[in-house]
Amino acid sequence: MFRRSFVTKNRAGKNVKVAKKRHEEQAKEKTHHKMDSSSMESPLTSPIVTMIVGSDQRLFAAHEDILSVSPFLSAALKEQFLENGAKELTLPDEEPEILSCILEFLYKGDYFPRLLHGKRRHSWSLENAQDTNETGGRGSSEATFFHPGVGDIVLRDTVVYCAAEKYGLEELKRIAFRKQGLQSGIPADVILRSARYAYDNTPDTDSRLRAHYLALIIRSRKTFKSSGTLQMEMENGGKLFFDLFVAMCNHMDDLSELRYDSPSLSFSDPSFTADFSSNSEP
Repeated sequence: MFRRSFVTKNRAGKNVKVAKKRHEEQAKEKTHHKMDSSSMESPLTSPIVTMIVGSDQRLFAAHEDILSVSPFLSAALKEQFLENGAKELTLPDEEPEILSCILEFLYKGDYFPRLLHGKRRHSWSLENAQDTNETGGRGSSEATFFHPGVGDIVLRDTVVYCAAEKYGLEELKRIAFRKQGLQSGIPADVILRSARYAYDNTPDTDSRLRAHYLALIIRSRKTFKSSGTLQMEMENGGKLFFDLFVAMCNHMDDLSELRYDSPSLSFSDPSFTADFSSNSEP
């Protein structure tokens, strides 16, 4: 009697067992797939949380499970119980524009303008915020904004980074940090002001953003050294800090001159940034 065999031979003559899945296993896979899909959609069916943001008490709303991705917001939500079962968060120290970026990230994985990855050259860029006709963009998106708490203009991505640090959103920190590296033409006073904000709102162990600003200041050292107004601003941070900055700038200029005089000497600002980034102290 002929019996069907599920064993065949390959070209080398070895026995190879043909993979066979039972109907029950296939049904389990479909069930798991449906469960995964439903779990992905579940945050959008969770209760709505009302948020009162900033000194103007702007109102925002978001799903509870979406907000709970943040350890900070999750802990805050656990303490909120109202009579009607609804939850409400008050964030008086947060800026509405920054919270909008955070909510957009929580729902979409990025905030406007989005990061675009060029696969051929493995490069990053920001989406064209100006093109509103063809791509449906939102129009111009300024790199800076007026921060009421600072009382002046700062780099928006820096504030988003610091907020991500507060809310425990590591991926948002990574995105905000990369976006800062793509910004250009930022005035020297905005760089200095944003650097101070970064130092005031990040822990001493977070040397990545601080090293980034040190590099920006060093690249703009000629502007800082020639501007009396900026020198006065830096003196407000402490005379020692100002003296250290001047000495460092002079040393950098000397090394830059030696680089051209001696071909064997290799020096660049990025190498300095890498060395300095190991020290998390201001």
